[in-house]
Amino acid sequence: MPRKIIIDTDPGQDDAVAILLALGSPDDLEVLGITAVAGNVPLPLTQKNARIVCELAGKSDVKVFAGCDAPLQRKLVTAEHVHGKTGLDGPKMDDPTMPLQDQHGVDFIIETLRSEAEGTVTLCPLGPLTNIALAMQEAPDIVGRIQEIVLMGGGYFEGGNITPTAEFNIFVDPEAAAIVFKSGVPLTVMPLDVTHKALTTKPRIQAFRDMGTQVGDMVAAWTDFFERFDMEKYGSEGAPLHDPCVIAYLIRPDLFDGRHINVEIETDSPLTLGMTVADYWRVTDRAPNAMFMQDVDADGFYALLTARLATL
Repeated sequence: MPRKIIIDTDPGQDDAVAILLALGSPDDLEVLGITAVAGNVPLPLTQKNARIVCELAGKSDVKVFAGCDAPLQRKLVTAEHVHGKTGLDGPKMDDPTMPLQDQHGVDFIIETLRSEAEGTVTLCPLGPLTNIALAMQEAPDIVGRIQEIVLMGGGYFEGGNITPTAEFNIFVDPEAAAIVFKSGVPLTVMPLDVTHKALTTKPRIQAFRDMGTQVGDMVAAWTDFFERFDMEKYGSEGAPLHDPCVIAYLIRPDLFDGRHINVEIETDSPLTLGMTVADYWRVTDRAPNAMFMQDVDADGFYALLTARLATL
């Protein structure tokens, strides 16, 4: 039986690759819907980009919903400097023809968790946690019905990527992150510590191009565009594909290794706002609340990604 998931996302090139990986893995994952959130770029672009990616995958029947257009308590911070002004800069993309659903993304999350059997729906947030936290606030009864939340966010040994201590997704809406991390739902976290070990290299990008498909060409072009920023910043040989780690974990958890620890979210300090304070060495008596990943088999990850994208 495929695992039922809701993808909550702010596409972004790496979000787009994550969505494609999920849509290319129907034997493993049943995508109940995709909810868009403001993050990498504002909501009008993230909901549009999510539909563009579904159409690219030939899956225009997937339901896409627009969620929150701003964080719970803060002004929106975006990342056009990384992803370009559309969020999917690189190759020219046609506007989507598939419809945006009328229902609000948060209402869809609540309704789905109430209607599906308890403990059978996994939430996969790839952006700021606004939609997830608001759903928990508006409908506390859903919290105990969530099977697991597997998210991309945070960093500890790698530090931050938007401030010295904060990763972008958590920084954009730290209050939302705090709600999710305190919720008691089983959490698996893909921090920068993992994603920075899953770098695009020339041979890995070439493998996408060698598929000879529209999806392969598009992913290669996106990664070419996206990696220019990280290579310049980190001096690395490629860019991390952050968000596909979430979907890869659901398909092949054996590719990842981490530790079940306590993770708290800093919401007050001007210096470390949005930091994921990970008690990796268990020096406090705070109860573990998250499986905090630390390692990935990068070759296995890219082999999975290439094999699944080739089916689209």
